[in-house]
Amino acid sequence: MLQQGSNLRSADNTGAKRFRVISVFGGYRKRFAMLGDVVTVTIKEATPHSMVKKGDVVQVVIVRTKKEVRRADGSYIRFDDNAGVIIDKKNKEMKGTRVFGPVARELRNLGYQKIISLAPEVL
Repeated sequence: MLQQGSNLRSADNTGAKRFRVISVFGGYRKRFAMLGDVVTVTIKEATPHSMVKKGDVVQVVIVRTKKEVRRADGSYIRFDDNAGVIIDKKNKEMKGTRVFGPVARELRNLGYQKIISLAPEVL
């Protein structure tokens, strides 16, 4: 569960390391973002000579959250960190070419097939 001002890590190879959430998409006054939601973030830390720079404003889909998420079978899934993947504004394609760490299975139903296929582990 992320909101404005939340910090999260990058889970792709675009060069960004840390993000801070500016706003949450999905309706009037939507406050919290969960797995699979798209948020606008600013890049707080990035590697030199990378695809993105510190201070850039980009859109990110959330792939891991510390707050647990209930599944249809009654089980819960939670991760050790909050993480996201940078996506293109026009379509749902990711900008990077690799995904690091596990991602949630819930992304499959939301149309992020590329992220699911590149992830080393889908939980």
